[in-house]
Amino acid sequence: QVQLVESGGGLVQTGGSLRLSCTASGRFFSINDISWYRQAPGKQRESVAIITRGGSTNYADSVKGRFTISRDNAKNTAYLQMNTLKPEDTAVYYCNAAVYIDYLSYDYWGQGTQVTVSS
Repeated sequence: QVQLVESGGGLVQTGGSLRLSCTASGRFFSINDISWYRQAPGKQRESVAIITRGGSTNYADSVKGRFTISRDNAKNTAYLQMNTLKPEDTAVYYCNAAVYIDYLSYDYWGQGTQVTVSS
């Protein structure tokens, strides 16, 4: 069984920074794309950022220039550095990973970590 565990969420003031981590554990061969999503109260879950195994990245327009996604393949960990946070960034943040097990790709989600930005 593969588990994704997020950490690093919390309460921060407008303009502040947080760094989220997502670590995969369990039995698998490798991890391909890793994504961060967020879901605010009453809204649909939305994609925030994605990073391929090779390190290519893509971001939602709303976070470009403020958030940076990165990964450490040796540690099976991805990060989301969030700077210049705004109240509208308040949401539960989830990581998602495409994990290769026995030549097949499976989609896993973490349990989420709350980020609250106060105005």
